[in-house]
Amino acid sequence: MKKLLFTVIALALGTIVTGNALADGHHHTRVGVGVVVGGPYWGPWYAPPPPPVYYYPPYYPPVVIERPAPPVYIEQTPAVETKAAAGYWYYCQASGGYYPNVRECPQGWVKVLPRP
Repeated sequence: MKKLLFTVIALALGTIVTGNALADGHHHTRVGVGVVVGGPYWGPWYAPPPPPVYYYPPYYPPVVIERPAPPVYIEQTPAVETKAAAGYWYYCQASGGYYPNVRECPQGWVKVLPRP
C-alpha cells in the first residue's frame, strides 16, 4: 500500500513540475525518469548545454581583373614611286595638288624641288 501511495504522490509531483515547466516560457526545465544504481534519485537533472554555434563570415571569391593586351602598332611605310625617288615632287597645275594626293593630271606633271 505504501508503494502505491508513494507512486501516486510521485506522479502528482511530476505532473505539477512538468505543468509549471511547460507554462513558463523563460526557463528550460527538463523532467526525466531514469534508473540510478543505488536507489531512487529525486533531485534535479540538468542536461548539458547545447554546443556553441559558430557563425562564419560570408565567402567572397577573389576579384580577378583582366588587363587588356597592350596595343600593337605596325609601322607602315608609304609606297615610294620610282619617280619620287629621284628627289623631286610632282605638281599638277590643273588640280592644284601634288602627287600622290592627286593621281592623274590631264596637263602633265611639273617637277618641283622638295621643300623641307
